[in-house]
Amino acid sequence: MTTTGAEGGRRRRGPGMTEVARAAGVSQKTVSRVVNGEPHVSPEVRDRVLRVIRELDYRPNTAARALLLGRYRRIGVVSLGSSLYGPSTLLIALERAMQRAGYSVALASTLQGQKVSVAVDALLEQGVDGIVLSEPIDDGTPLRLSADVPVVSVGEGVELARGTCAVVGGDGIEAARIATEHLLSLGHRTVWHLPGPQDWWAARDRLRGWREALAAAGVPEPPLPSPGDWSPASGYAAGQQLARLSDVTAVFAANDDMAIGALRAFADAGRAVPGDVSVVGYDDIPAAAYLSPPLTTVRQNFAAVADRAVDVLIALIEGRPAPAEPADQAVELTVRASTGSPVRDPGSAYPRP
Repeated sequence: MTTTGAEGGRRRRGPGMTEVARAAGVSQKTVSRVVNGEPHVSPEVRDRVLRVIRELDYRPNTAARALLLGRYRRIGVVSLGSSLYGPSTLLIALERAMQRAGYSVALASTLQGQKVSVAVDALLEQGVDGIVLSEPIDDGTPLRLSADVPVVSVGEGVELARGTCAVVGGDGIEAARIATEHLLSLGHRTVWHLPGPQDWWAARDRLRGWREALAAAGVPEPPLPSPGDWSPASGYAAGQQLARLSDVTAVFAANDDMAIGALRAFADAGRAVPGDVSVVGYDDIPAAAYLSPPLTTVRQNFAAVADRAVDVLIALIEGRPAPAEPADQAVELTVRASTGSPVRDPGSAYPRP
């Protein structure tokens, strides 16, 4: 049988396991054991088979391997498919973690409004051993799915009609507490918040963490400006509202891009940062350290989250106990020059933006 290449040329079908077994003088089962790293093959036979594989340029067929092992060595990922820093960085980290573990990646995007359940079904039809959900948007109700493979959700719980599921991810509530507590520790009477879109569970977590930190400190909770959409423009619009209020001395933005917009709004209004207003962001995007002033922000360890998600999923696939939770935190506060102590007491009135 022949196949046609991209430029119209015809090439021979690559060698199969039968040809490799014949050339190496072994059975197809032995070739399968060598290809999949199984034991019970002598070093001499293994070396001979590997030499023939290289000489014939044999590439194991994924479907054949799945039939032999009951696995595809492929993990599905459901992602928003957005260019926003958080989702895109996590997706890259997941792909790298899966490749290091010896798995290929199948991606289903929900960017065009596709439901998560439809994306999961598409991945199951392709053939995957497990699925990672890194979809950040929901309707505020638990996600309900049906899958016959293990599922790991990054950050938000899932209800499975069948199958096994685990949840991993950084603690956005705790991270928001840390950011808010940092500003309070500098002597600010309270902290204002620029919330992200509330159909994102991450934005809701950061709002909740901010509220919990204020409540724990016994300080008043200022009114919220309208939620932003993660963009600098939305941060600028909210910052313009806050810049008109003389009692605003500390602001925690739901992400760095919104914080950047707020910095510009304060500068345009003649409010110095951090002299008049301290600002904290979230994500630690590459540009954060090079702003004027450099931005204090919460850094998410996307690589650690991805590694944890893949480790847990592979353990579920292989029927092993999940590995222990790592001791290091997935988030940390990076303090830079955009935060400082208030230079004066602004009073305690909080007019609504």
